[in-house]
Amino acid sequence: MLEIRLVVCEALRMPTCAVCKDEVDELVIAMIGGKRKKVCEDCGDRAKESEAIAQESESVVQNMMGFKGRR
Repeated sequence: MLEIRLVVCEALRMPTCAVCKDEVDELVIAMIGGKRKKVCEDCGDRAKESEAIAQESESVVQNMMGFKGRR
């Protein structure tokens, strides 16, 4: 009987963001550092923005250097 109560209590806990460690209502899955992590919506948006900036800056640097390879 005690074990059942422990399981129910854990099921009722709020999910926690893997980045900011805050308890949130819903988690989204985002690629952070090449790994999929369950994060809050705010951290997921920040991760998408930083990934887009990194890709754009890499593209600019490659164009400046005259890189013609595959990517």
